[in-house]
Parts: sequence; structure tokens; C-alpha cells
Amino acid sequence: MRKIKLYIASSIDGYIASLDGDLDWLTEFPNPQQLDYGYKDFFESIDTVIMGGKTYRDILAMDVVWPYKDKETYIVTRHAGSKTEPNIHFLNENIIETISELKSKQGKDIWLVGGGELVSMFLNSDIIDNMIITYIPIILGDGIPLFPKMKKESQWQLLNSQSYNNGVLCIDYQKIK
Repeated sequence: MRKIKLYIASSIDGYIASLDGDLDWLTEFPNPQQLDYGYKDFFESIDTVIMGGKTYRDILAMDVVWPYKDKETYIVTRHAGSKTEPNIHFLNENIIETISELKSKQGKDIWLVGGGELVSMFLNSDIIDNMIITYIPIILGDGIPLFPKMKKESQWQLLNSQSYNNGVLCIDYQKIK
């Protein structure tokens, strides 16, 4: 069975973006060695991407080429969406059931991109299998939390951790069933 993997960056105080959704703290973090923190290998291990509507709209606003053109993409949104690419699907009902069906199909793993509300929804529904969190050594003090509105406890075991010379720490957790 395919796994749903959260792969995300966070400040060390647990925020994935500033209050206004800005990611300058992440994109401007010094990385003189141009490390990808395992992103390339991770990206090759997935064939499906799931993200929230706000994350989707933020990517479109960046005026970049759609970065997931070779991946099936599911946008979880409260609003009807318009397709910009042939492999983009909008979900606004039966979300957990639809995602559970995706997990049971043949294929590579599934990347849960974010945002925080979607992460919490998936954690509360017990459908995330792994969390790969890249902690950037910065304290934002406030912002969009990685785990907002958590309703239930879950336990995770450490699979791997990798630290880098610039202070970044990548942690790979697997859900304890």
C-alpha cells in the first residue's frame, strides 16, 4: 500500500509560514552549499501530491512554472477550482474517503504538501504514515502553525535524522500503529 508522507519545512518554534503566509524566512535562509535536504530523492519517490487550496493559490501567485506537472495533484478546497493543468483534481467533499482510496491504488507514495489545517485534518483521521520535517534554525515568534487544531494524540518513531552544517535538521518519523 502507498504511504502518505508529510514533507515540510518548519521554524524551530513550529511555524510553516509567517502570519501573512510569507515564506521569505525559508527562501532567504543561507544555504551556501545549495543543499536540497533530501528533496530530490523524496520527489522521485512520489507520484501524487495533495495540498490545501491556500497552498495551491500561493504557488500560482508565485508566477512560476507549475512544479508538479508530472504528478497527479489533488487540491483540497472549500471552493470550486478551475483546472490549470490536466492532472489537477479539486476535492471539496468526501476528502478522507477519496484520499484513503488513493492510498490503496498502485503507485508510488503520496506527498502531503500542506498547509497546517490539512495536516491536522489528516493527522486527526490517522492517514499520515510518515512525517519528514526539515527544521530551519529560526524562531518566527508567530505565524501559521505546523499542527493547528489537533484533536487527538498520536505516537511516532524516529526513522532517521540528518543535521547539516548550517544548522538545519531533517527528521523522518513513522507513525506507530
